[in-house]
Amino acid sequence: MVGMRWETQRLDLDEPTTLPGMPSIRGLLRSVQVPEFPGLTFHEVRARSALNKVPGDSAMPFCYTINPYRGCSHSCVYCVAGDTLVLMADGRQKPISELRVGDRIVGTEQRGTYRHYVTTDVLAHWSTVKPAYRVSLADGTELTASGDHRFLTGRGWKHVVGAMAGRDRRPYLTTNDSLLGFGGAASPVAACEQYRRGYLTGMVRGDANLKVYRYQRAGRTHGDVHRFRLALADVDGLIRSQAYLAMEGIPTDQFEFSGATGNRRAMTAIRASSAAAVARIQQLIEWPVEPSRAWQRGFLAGIFDAEGSRSQGVLRISNADDEMLARTQDACTAFGFDAVLEDPGRENRVRTVRLRGGLKEHMRFLHLTDPAIRRKCTVENIAVKSDADLRVVAVESLGLDMPMYDITTGTGDFVANGVISHNCFARRTHEWLEFDSGRDFDTQVVVKTNLAEVLRRELARTGWTREHVALGTNTDPYQRAEGRYRLMPGVIRALAESGTPFSILTKGTLLRRDVPLLADAAGQVPLGLGVSMAIWDDELHRALEPGVPTPRARLDLVRALADAGLPCGVFLAPVLPGLTDDEASLDAALGAIAAAGATGVTVIPLHLRPGAREWFMAWLRTAHPELVPRYERMYARRAYVSAEYRTWLAHRVAPLLARHGLDRQSGGAARGADGAQVTGVPGDEEVGFPAGSLPTTGLPGVRPKGEPDAVTPAPGPAADDGGQLSLL
Repeated sequence: MVGMRWETQRLDLDEPTTLPGMPSIRGLLRSVQVPEFPGLTFHEVRARSALNKVPGDSAMPFCYTINPYRGCSHSCVYCVAGDTLVLMADGRQKPISELRVGDRIVGTEQRGTYRHYVTTDVLAHWSTVKPAYRVSLADGTELTASGDHRFLTGRGWKHVVGAMAGRDRRPYLTTNDSLLGFGGAASPVAACEQYRRGYLTGMVRGDANLKVYRYQRAGRTHGDVHRFRLALADVDGLIRSQAYLAMEGIPTDQFEFSGATGNRRAMTAIRASSAAAVARIQQLIEWPVEPSRAWQRGFLAGIFDAEGSRSQGVLRISNADDEMLARTQDACTAFGFDAVLEDPGRENRVRTVRLRGGLKEHMRFLHLTDPAIRRKCTVENIAVKSDADLRVVAVESLGLDMPMYDITTGTGDFVANGVISHNCFARRTHEWLEFDSGRDFDTQVVVKTNLAEVLRRELARTGWTREHVALGTNTDPYQRAEGRYRLMPGVIRALAESGTPFSILTKGTLLRRDVPLLADAAGQVPLGLGVSMAIWDDELHRALEPGVPTPRARLDLVRALADAGLPCGVFLAPVLPGLTDDEASLDAALGAIAAAGATGVTVIPLHLRPGAREWFMAWLRTAHPELVPRYERMYARRAYVSAEYRTWLAHRVAPLLARHGLDRQSGGAARGADGAQVTGVPGDEEVGFPAGSLPTTGLPGVRPKGEPDAVTPAPGPAADDGGQLSLL
């Protein structure tokens, strides 16, 4: 039971430092409470050592551990409603509930006096239920968020709600504040039939060759030639046009129109040459007597793709045809845009319809029309300046709890409904059930700020024999605090450069940030990576793991590791008797894990230790009262399930592991009544580490100390932080 507790509770810090109002902790530099982690205190310390020695009599398959943090900021609760529109890197918007880890979105970074919009990645995505507030802005923008969420104002980051004094004192929004951004924009466009016809009208009339040539040919009454050709440098517009034509029964051929030159990009074209096709296209692009709003949206998208540009803060559409210019200006006016016609007096009579109103109106135009050519739609490197009226008009409680979503990004922020929103790392104060330190573990996190420096010094000692070092065996190294302190890159580099094999066990999708670094390290030393996937069922996940990255987000992490050529073993844990141990659930989970490219899997039944037992049983009485008697019998005298249940689960899992090619493991396996080994489900007193989660040399017959043919048995608590009750 205490296998993983030995030295992990020893901080090995410098001499005590006591600051006014701060706790007495050895090596304390400062204790801080930062807005992005309400209710959480970070104690930043200077550690004297980084490596923790595992006792010689331990069954662990590693000799040393490293814990960058003591305590954990992993289980967070957050922030904005699921229909909040997040600005993507290509200029489109997507509801935050639909984002996934790895999506490219827009954040900001400070450059001199101004912030600038930049592209960043979604590193984590999660949800919970929180009391909802509505923030209303003067331009009509509305945001639904939790009280803990923060938005950027002209006077810095501010929470939705707070207080001037007392325990809840923090900066918060008032009607004296204005948010930063470009403000609310139009909702995503549905490409209906009228939108498609409008798009083709703008594109074909703007940039295509559509003609019927007539001349005399010997032996024929006429020699008509029907020709449609559309050539573009941006294939996105071409692909959309070709698809819309195909939906109207008009097939086209694609071909290379012209190659690239020193000052001109290559062009691709589509064409059709039948009389029927040309006649149908001519019919499609006839001017409507009373254009619908959908047609006008499509027309503006088409003419912008064909003849539009956006640079140096100016959005313009140019053409020489009077009808085209008039139709363009009329459509802009119909949607309330301030569009002016500018005539520079050129001989070719090309004039320009220019949209006024700055970035606010540009983004409204782009979101309203949804052009196909996305390079014209980005905000990359544009300064965060806008004349949008983003004054806070009201902040009001909606009087109800709502599902809330948040993300972690590379820049620490994102654009939500057109305003700049901070990553919200708000955190519940429920106990961290697996650890004796209880609430203090949950709210007081010790951060070893000099960890990489100390580790390098220890690895450079002449007595260091490059034994296996494990991370994630007690506290998760990729908890959300890592997003603030970024200790792991230095740790990975130090281990790899010293030739030390290492392993990482995590449930945190922040590890994805370091995949390139891990790929480089894998070329220098043996390494193993383990990801815990916990509860596969979405509803149970929301109830029991509010704030932990979803199983599917962690599955995406496994896939990213596999795509990078890295090993990754998965702990499918905990399996809940009567809830997630049916064959269909296990088959779906193991199938998805195999499809993601996991190198191995270990299935672990639920453990209920004191503290965890009380919390879980209270939840069970409310959510599934019919299962309470069964759980009381199963866990009456111990924290682990019975041997009979282990055997039953092992026999249920074994054929599923074989079906999905995950039966290559041998260590830590349960045995059936006949004494035969059943792979994949460990016993109570030992947990098999899945293949890929421990470092191997990759050379036949050569393995780190303590590792058998496939996996190594370990006491039950060993994997708990990465895949068991720390998730509940």
